[in-house]
Amino acid sequence: MALTTCKSMKEVSRVHNTIDSMFASRYVQCELPKFEIPMHETPKDAAYQIISDELMLDGNPRLNLASFVTTWMEPECDKLIMSALNKNYIDMDEYPITTELQDRCVNMVARLFNAPIEEGEQAVGAGTVGSSEAIMLAGLAFKRKWQNERKAAGLPWDKPNMVTGANVQVCWEKFARYFEVELREVKLKEDYYIMDPAKAVELCDENTICVCAILGSTYNGEFEDVQLLNDLLSEKNAEKGWHIPIHVDAASGGFIAPFIYPDIVWDFRLPLVKSINVSGHKYGLVYAGIGWVVWRNKEDLPEELVFHVNYLGADQPTFTLNFSKGASQVIAQYYQLIRLGFQGYKSIMNNCAENAKILTSEIEKIGRFKILSKEIGVPVVAFSLIDSSDHDEFEISDGLRRYGWTVPAYTMAPDAQHVTLLRVVVREDFSRSLADRLVTDIKRVLAYLDARPSKLIQAVTEAVQAESKEKAVPLASTVSGVKATEAFEEVVHHSRKKKHHGASHHHHHSHSRGHTNKKHALHKSNGVC
Repeated sequence: MALTTCKSMKEVSRVHNTIDSMFASRYVQCELPKFEIPMHETPKDAAYQIISDELMLDGNPRLNLASFVTTWMEPECDKLIMSALNKNYIDMDEYPITTELQDRCVNMVARLFNAPIEEGEQAVGAGTVGSSEAIMLAGLAFKRKWQNERKAAGLPWDKPNMVTGANVQVCWEKFARYFEVELREVKLKEDYYIMDPAKAVELCDENTICVCAILGSTYNGEFEDVQLLNDLLSEKNAEKGWHIPIHVDAASGGFIAPFIYPDIVWDFRLPLVKSINVSGHKYGLVYAGIGWVVWRNKEDLPEELVFHVNYLGADQPTFTLNFSKGASQVIAQYYQLIRLGFQGYKSIMNNCAENAKILTSEIEKIGRFKILSKEIGVPVVAFSLIDSSDHDEFEISDGLRRYGWTVPAYTMAPDAQHVTLLRVVVREDFSRSLADRLVTDIKRVLAYLDARPSKLIQAVTEAVQAESKEKAVPLASTVSGVKATEAFEEVVHHSRKKKHHGASHHHHHSHSRGHTNKKHALHKSNGVC
């Protein structure tokens, strides 16, 4: 819709120029077009105010507990980001220092993951816009290397597959579909929500380009056993004469495990781990838009995938899916690495883990939830109702939004999709006081739901009311109304009896749910990274 509610843009401009207050001008009465470019220009202060007003309706990023992505950085880093917004990272000949900062980050990350790099040797890796691009690059390297080996041996190379758990992030499904690789998923089961290494190895064959292990499941934050996978796969490779490698998706856990769980062996210390990705914009503590992928050595990244740029007399290899990208996030990552150092990251991750532990304890004390996350893993608190016969996790999620919180409710991946859970991601800026407030609000939501009719009663009532309204007869005079009233009274009586006599007897919700309108798993549906 064009600006038809105002007489003319010129008239508006004249009025605006004589009024100091933006809200006293006619711009707040004009409706801007939403799906086409306006015919006339809008003054900068009016455009700013209009957009700013709409953005007020967005959620508060600090209270968005669904996301792993960093929502707070120091003001000094914010200044660096603002100063570099107009730099295009790909212009390496024009911004050689920015390129050098990225190379430093790659080397720091590779050494953090124990890559076998000699003193003075350059690590093999790349900066990306996130772990999704990083995973695409790693997958392409595995596919091309497998194809080259098959071609050299005179064997078919047209049916590659890869093995993952069903709990992988959606970007793995994107890679498989976009680059024509069969995705073989190890299904989950109740009380075991990560990939089973033994079952993963069973799915491998001569066409398997890699097995993916996750260091920090997006569902409940749990680490998969990469060391056991390495041992089992080594045995299978030796038995069959294969050379199947491992990729570790450390998007969430890559900046956690090295600092607070150093004894967990998951990285390049394992011989079959050939590449690792990590999100700088998650626990790397940088705003959204930066990820990293590193390889064990040069032989694991086929040379034909790398493009070379010569600038200032030096060769600069590049391996990316996109071309242009901002330089500010690379600079921000370098700032965090040198600003915090190993001890700084360790302190922050310890704080996150401790806050997650406290929050877990407080939620358990409520007495109505089962904890699905683990103490060792990404600082995530995943929990589900013990008894969901009256109300479910989706209702709790909706109720928490009234207090400003974004706490997602979603179903587990196959074959544990009958389990529904809530998940809280504990980030650097999630303090103890916020954790206390969240627990208080969860209790408030539960009290509110307890005072409302159960899902069955509400469904019966709404159905009968709809029929009564359609037939224009009193509710109690219809046959359905009489039956519904009887059913209503029976359910109420049963509900009261259950609450009175069975308060201490809980049954896990996974066998009692019959929802047909369940939402799909959060990360499978919207690709949250």
